[in-house]
Amino acid sequence: MAAKSDGAAVSVEDDNTPRSLSEPGIPAARPRCSALGGKPYTVLDCCWVLCALLVFFSDGATDLWLAADYYLRGDYWWFGLTLVFVVVPSAVVQILSFRWFMYDYSDLSCGDGAASGNGSGAVAAGGAATASDTLSTKDSDQRGGSAAAGNAANATPVYTASAPPATAGRVGGPRRCCIVCMWVFQAVLHVLQLGQVWRYIHALYLGAQSRWHRSGPLHHFHWRLMFESADITMLRLLEAFLKSAPQLVLQLSIMIHGNIVHPLQGLSASASLVSLAWMIASYQKVLRDSRDDKLSMSYKAVITQMLWHFFTIGARTVAFALFASVFQLYFGIFIVSHWCVMTFWIIQGETDFCMSKWEEIIYNMVVGIIYIFCWFNVKEGQSRFRMTVYYSVTLAENVALTAAWYTYRGQQTSDSSALVVVCLVACSFALGTFFMLVYYCWLHPDGPVLGSQWGGCVDEGVVGAGSVVGVIDSCITPSQGSQTDMVITSPPRTLPRTKDTGEPVPGERDKDRDRDSCLPVFQVRPSPSSSPALLHRTSSSSRAQEGPVIRIDLPRKRYPAWDAHFIDRRLRKTILILETTSAVSPRIQYRCSMMGSKEVLEYETTV
Repeated sequence: MAAKSDGAAVSVEDDNTPRSLSEPGIPAARPRCSALGGKPYTVLDCCWVLCALLVFFSDGATDLWLAADYYLRGDYWWFGLTLVFVVVPSAVVQILSFRWFMYDYSDLSCGDGAASGNGSGAVAAGGAATASDTLSTKDSDQRGGSAAAGNAANATPVYTASAPPATAGRVGGPRRCCIVCMWVFQAVLHVLQLGQVWRYIHALYLGAQSRWHRSGPLHHFHWRLMFESADITMLRLLEAFLKSAPQLVLQLSIMIHGNIVHPLQGLSASASLVSLAWMIASYQKVLRDSRDDKLSMSYKAVITQMLWHFFTIGARTVAFALFASVFQLYFGIFIVSHWCVMTFWIIQGETDFCMSKWEEIIYNMVVGIIYIFCWFNVKEGQSRFRMTVYYSVTLAENVALTAAWYTYRGQQTSDSSALVVVCLVACSFALGTFFMLVYYCWLHPDGPVLGSQWGGCVDEGVVGAGSVVGVIDSCITPSQGSQTDMVITSPPRTLPRTKDTGEPVPGERDKDRDRDSCLPVFQVRPSPSSSPALLHRTSSSSRAQEGPVIRIDLPRKRYPAWDAHFIDRRLRKTILILETTSAVSPRIQYRCSMMGSKEVLEYETTV
């Protein structure tokens, strides 16, 4: 399938060519950790989703319970503010969630099972997939491509192989009734503010199905599970900073202003803080899981990152609440000023998350809200400097806000109580910094920051061509991992220099020991016929059993941005249709994933 658009092209190639496993020169490929197979769904994944549901319900239930308590006690002003910070953000997220649902199922609901009559692509039941589609992306607009000839809904399917076209128009009465029921069910769920609950339950179902039908034909749930998980984390992260963060500051301000803490207030504030820390860590985990050029986060790393954000956000919000309890007007001015500065800082960094310019600006404004409370990496590269600058500014602001409250606090707060609160802010920030260092020094997926230059050895599979058989193991650093799908690191071209006596030069033995600690880095048996084209062709042949490949003629977005097929929902439709009709889940390959400048084109050995 070749889908042309305004400068960007998407093609689908079926790698399932008939090939004998005993064919000489083509050994069986070893498993690769890529988006094709993905990490198998485990019991820990299921427990994580169940805990996320518990956090979601506890956050919303405690806020509503507290609002009802304010109403019964006659505190109508606090009741109104608490209820507004619950209803308005939830309504915004539900509207966005239902809009995504409408776009995902508006075309697919008109098709019949395996194919869609007017979707972004269609696939014959047993052969290669061919269709046309149009894509409009920010990258293609910058290249000056021509305007799109149509949209995804007007694409014309072209069917190949012997299977007949899918009869999109023959939608029977029972199926139409099921479609109507599904739409009504989703509408009712979103009106009741339960859209995210349904997405969580659906993710649990897809995970269970992927585990139970791991080897069954035409039962692939990898991409559906990944897309659903991505949607949940995006929606919950947005809701956390629109609802939980303001709610946390509000309740802390009420407690400090009234100089009394009711149990429901403490419960609501604690649930909001846990929700914030949970969603930031969960977002980072799902984002890494979605990228086949990044190593996944372990649950130890996720919990450590959650503790890091729990304590830093806790110190930040307590400082906000202390200052707001005395200087309400100046607190509003401070928040707006901080948001403007952070948004400008993010915009000048030229992020690349969204598919259009205006969506990128809106995204940067939302990230500016996140930067009011915590650090959120939005750009690839050396983030340590940017993180140091951010936390230095945050520490200075926390000290200034807490000092201003301590100086101008009311008479009802004693000096001993004030000192306890100040120590609480300082210790919370120190604990958050400690867990941040633990994460980066011992638990980061790319390896410890203070370790060696190699982030980790990633097995890239077996390469075979005629008499040439070798194993390529690439050590990927954090900066290299996002550039190419396969980064091949060649060894030194000469043997270590030796003295005339045959003894190694001093220092070479230590270098060899360090180099051997990550073995095997690279092992290839050379051949005179080795060439870049041959190696690329043999690498492709080793993946012959991996199903269709969707090639996207766009540069891949750099981490920590989501890939285009997670943001552009038309690409999602194509991928899901291919996953439904193919014997193997399709793989995604961007332009930079093919033979690029980062790949070494000459292979030599040292021994």
